Amino acid sequence: MDIIGIIAEYNPFHNGHIYHINKIKEMFPNSIIILVLNGYFLERGEISIESLESKTKCALLNKVDIVLELPFIFGSNSADTFSDKALEILNEMKVEKIVFGSESNDIDLLTKEAKNQLKENYSNKVKEYLDNGINYPTALNNALNSKINTPNDLLGLSYIKSIIKNKYNIEPVLIKRTSDYHDKKSNRNIISASNIREKIKNNRDIDKYVPDTKYINKIDYELYFKLLKYKIITDNNLKDYLTVDEGIENRLKKIITECNNIDELIQKTKTKRYTYNRINRMFIHILVGLKKSDRLSLDKNEYIRILGFNNIGKNYINKIKKDTNIPIVSNLKNINSKILDYNIKAYKIYNLLSEENILEFEKRNKPIIF
Repeated sequence: MDIIGIIAEYNPFHNGHIYHINKIKEMFPNSIIILVLNGYFLERGEISIESLESKTKCALLNKVDIVLELPFIFGSNSADTFSDKALEILNEMKVEKIVFGSESNDIDLLTKEAKNQLKENYSNKVKEYLDNGINYPTALNNALNSKINTPNDLLGLSYIKSIIKNKYNIEPVLIKRTSDYHDKKSNRNIISASNIREKIKNNRDIDKYVPDTKYINKIDYELYFKLLKYKIITDNNLKDYLTVDEGIENRLKKIITECNNIDELIQKTKTKRYTYNRINRMFIHILVGLKKSDRLSLDKNEYIRILGFNNIGKNYINKIKKDTNIPIVSNLKNINSKILDYNIKAYKIYNLLSEENILEFEKRNKPIIF
């Protein structure tokens, strides 16, 4: 039996994700699929338009056997951290393969570039470009002299780097991506999550692209901006929060009263060094209060939270749970962890911004069983 790992955010869960899972079942018919799922605040600093409960249900309804949570402090971080901590969980779960979408569908190319990125001279080159005022994504690309600049391939590089660096016995397997992340206009059956979010923003019908629109959640961005604005105005220790670097807190203090919404704040904050995604992550870290000192001291998953499983998944968990170095838990009641403390802050803030009340799911504190 093949033990397959996938990592996802499902923002929202759509036809492309169903294709991904079905393709795995086609490639590995006798397999167990284990999903590490990001929650309410995502890797690019976005706020999820599906709740953790809804995303878990969608995964289980579509043949995933086990769903595990990626904690907030890792899931709202850069691609390398996001990937590293998700792979740490999959490795603990004895996963043999990780299957992910790729624009290039070229495992040799991705592996070669992943190895190059792990070399010391690569890091030095990146620093040189950054010191010359080039933004981070371009600095990464220039240092490699690489043509890889598409989102799935870039994330795939992070997965492969984590496997190599940590010497995990996990094989990366690619599935050719069928949609363009940057395409915001396509009306094909499978389109990107960003295209779907754009259609929602413009009040377009999305029934064709998602299995069920009832899972789509409305986020109050006006309230989000007001909460963030209050925090920036009143907190004199912004520099203590993760991603608030290079004196950007002074810029935020200066411009915050000039801005009337989150888009204006992003535009006025942007610099060559501070990209759109980095700014969004910074705002989430400020709002939740994620401190640099805590992030530095919390560098390992302290527990693995089960969000849901089916009968196959239940039997597998029972089989391996005594052999893992990180405890696998279905109930967080007796967990004493700063990682968990930040998770609780994150879901309470998300609940303020969300049309859907998620407190019942989080307080119930039990896996969804299919």
